[in-house]
Amino acid sequence: MSGRGWALGLIALVAASVTLLPGTAVAYGPGEGQGAQPTGPSGNSNKNGTISATAGAVVYDLSKNGSGQSTGPVTSMTTWTPPACYYAPKYTPAQLKAYLEPVWAVDSTGYQWDATQRDRYVNGHPYKDFNKDKAGKGYWWDSYVMPGREDDPGALDCTRPIFWVDDNTAPPADIPQAVTPQILAELAYNQIRVPGPKVALAPANGTKVNLPTWAWLDGAQFRPVSVTASVPVLGIYATTTAEPVSLKIGPGTSDAESYPAPGVCDITGGRIGEPYAQGKANETPPCGVKYLRSSGNGTFPLRATITWQIHWKGSDGTGNRLPDGTFGATQDVAVQEIQAVNR
Repeated sequence: MSGRGWALGLIALVAASVTLLPGTAVAYGPGEGQGAQPTGPSGNSNKNGTISATAGAVVYDLSKNGSGQSTGPVTSMTTWTPPACYYAPKYTPAQLKAYLEPVWAVDSTGYQWDATQRDRYVNGHPYKDFNKDKAGKGYWWDSYVMPGREDDPGALDCTRPIFWVDDNTAPPADIPQAVTPQILAELAYNQIRVPGPKVALAPANGTKVNLPTWAWLDGAQFRPVSVTASVPVLGIYATTTAEPVSLKIGPGTSDAESYPAPGVCDITGGRIGEPYAQGKANETPPCGVKYLRSSGNGTFPLRATITWQIHWKGSDGTGNRLPDGTFGATQDVAVQEIQAVNR
């Protein structure tokens, strides 16, 4: 039986000699304070509001992430998605023995399979006696599947049997899913949360046909956010940062014109659009919309979407861009005909 049966299992790994990143959850390494069986996801919040979470072998520092009821995950603007599975340390020699021997004892996987597994992990082909002679000098690595991605086809990419990696040694080069700072950066992408944009409009309580409507956002809500993912037992980490770059306004009807024409308002100096001020009624808003027909007795679903530019930096000095992500929100806008008085 491969480690696939525990692929959905989750364990937090920390070596006593490794200093945790600020805000990360305190967790145990293999064999320290917990049994061989992986535990579920966990989180931590200290008195200063610093938030952290563990999932699989990865510890997430969420203290600089977006928070609040209106926040949500960014969606990649390409077909790329963060990895559905990865390989990382899971067992000490004693823990692997405690996990596999009860499985073999009940013969649930069949004699032939059990014999093959004993040959691999006990009889020296290639490992002997669960590598007990290397206790404290490395870990057994196994696969983890990201929560919520169990049915993703990518989850089937990690089917390699449990394998050993010595301390201070890179995992086999033919395993692209083996955890690295880049893999951690991609996993952190999945944890990024950004605020949902609720656009301020002028006029505020409904607008008029053919009247330019100003739109803007509170720039203070749209600052960069970041998540740091680490595997403390390996001493590696990566920080993934998302920065807002533009706002796209979808009027909710084809009978409308956007300002500027493509409907994309760049974010400069932390400001998104410009608040309407007295005396600007005849000016063209730098960001906004003009409706060409009434919404009748209903409303138009104006959609505001922020584009976030995402990049990462790893503990080994590596780093790069990841695909831009978006997150948006919809609000109802009532549009009325301008009433004229005939004399």
